Amino acid sequence: MKPQTDTALEPLLLDPNGPSVVAVGGGHGQAAALEAIQSYAGRIGCLVTVADDGGSSGRLTSLGIPPPGDVRRCLLALTPEPTLWSELFAHRFEGADVDDHSLGNLILAGLTDLFGDFSSAVSTAGRMLGALGEVIPVSNEPVTLSAVVDGQRITGQVAVALSRGHISELSLEPEDVLATRQALAAVSQADQIVFGPGSLYTSVMAALKVQMLAPAVMDARAQRVLVLNLISQDGETLGMQGGDHLDALAEHVGITGPGVVIVNDGPVDVPDGHEQVGITKDDAARHGWDVVSADLVDRWAEWPAHDPIKLGSVLEEVLDA
Repeated sequence: MKPQTDTALEPLLLDPNGPSVVAVGGGHGQAAALEAIQSYAGRIGCLVTVADDGGSSGRLTSLGIPPPGDVRRCLLALTPEPTLWSELFAHRFEGADVDDHSLGNLILAGLTDLFGDFSSAVSTAGRMLGALGEVIPVSNEPVTLSAVVDGQRITGQVAVALSRGHISELSLEPEDVLATRQALAAVSQADQIVFGPGSLYTSVMAALKVQMLAPAVMDARAQRVLVLNLISQDGETLGMQGGDHLDALAEHVGITGPGVVIVNDGPVDVPDGHEQVGITKDDAARHGWDVVSADLVDRWAEWPAHDPIKLGSVLEEVLDA
């Protein structure tokens, strides 16, 4: 069996003297960031988008709850070692009315029904799993992500993610959905705020589009860090390099430097139709960011992915610099 990373991961407990780190985004990229952050943080806050409309998550929004899939992934990423609860949260059904539903998503839906709000359900699930950190939905209400791509309005997180073309506008419906007080508190208390890796528009910026969150990030004392993806995403970031990512963050959510952009400089096996993502110091400096380069590649991953041990080491180094 292949190891999951270049360096074997040992069971971790958070360093009580470590920094408070907040990760912003959603999807598999944020789960990878959380594994990295566990190696040095004393407190972890995971701010998760509630705009996902695909798969099991999208089907459950008919219950009036935010999509639970990204939340479930983050809860599992923060679970220190396998337990019966983590196995249950990771289980996915096949066949019948529950085909392709994750049991963890259904448990989160049930907890929301019991407690009356999604944030309380997520907090309870974290205690059930023994999560080494707090997973925080950016909103207690489901939202719909939409974008204007090459002049055409595209609605829905999945549709936006698959769209090829220039995104000139990004918005949430309803527009007046506020960030949860837990999300705002986590940002105000953070020493470091990490954006990415992951889908730039449909994960990172989808989370930051809820009212009050991006201004709170800009007002926070925390160090801002953007972890660039290893390769372009076929759809929303096709043809975009790191400077374009910073342009989009500034234009759509008002996130600028000072901060640090972490970019991979190691060899990547780039699939056809994609390209390795890089950035120049001049492009970063236009928005007030510095650049730190390192080999961040997980050599054993079937698709280009960050090695959490390598990424965690770099994130700790830039915070201590």
